[in-house]
Amino acid sequence: MNNYDKDIKAAVEVMRRGGVILYPTDTVWGIGCDATNPEAVAKVFEIKQREDSKALICLVDSEARLQRYVWNVPEVAWNLIELATKPVTVILDGAANLAPNVVAEDGSVAVRVTREPFSKELCYRFQKPIVSTSANISGQPPASNYCDISPELLNAVDYVCKSRRQEKKPHTPSSIVRLKPNGEVTIIRK
Repeated sequence: MNNYDKDIKAAVEVMRRGGVILYPTDTVWGIGCDATNPEAVAKVFEIKQREDSKALICLVDSEARLQRYVWNVPEVAWNLIELATKPVTVILDGAANLAPNVVAEDGSVAVRVTREPFSKELCYRFQKPIVSTSANISGQPPASNYCDISPELLNAVDYVCKSRRQEKKPHTPSSIVRLKPNGEVTIIRK
């Protein structure tokens, strides 16, 4: 087993036990956990020092997995996911099978299908959505690279992934688009 596989295996084991990880995503570094485990999600809010009324993004490895956690994905969402040239998070109504504290008060959930190899493999092997919120204390700038993560965060989580730690390049958060069942589209973040 190579280091990449060991890293993913260790991260998956920690999340299965309800732990919180720091990991590289298709955008910035993220704080992650099992998006179906309310206690784990509560730990993420605590670590970020963020009020739990703000919804969290979930990462999935495929369109098929997305369908297990959102009722009635509108057609426009499939087109947006397929045609996007940069990571795009879609906010969809009808969240299902997720921890209640991941779901917004209106029943919507923010989900992104990752294409980046490490986070995609992590989601695939975990077999559930993974919380993906930026690796920072609420109000601080997101950590583009591992070297940007504060010691406070590194010490607060249960596992820090080893993959992609050496990178030093600009990464930006995803675009966020709100899609209503009636076809209404609202761009939250470009």
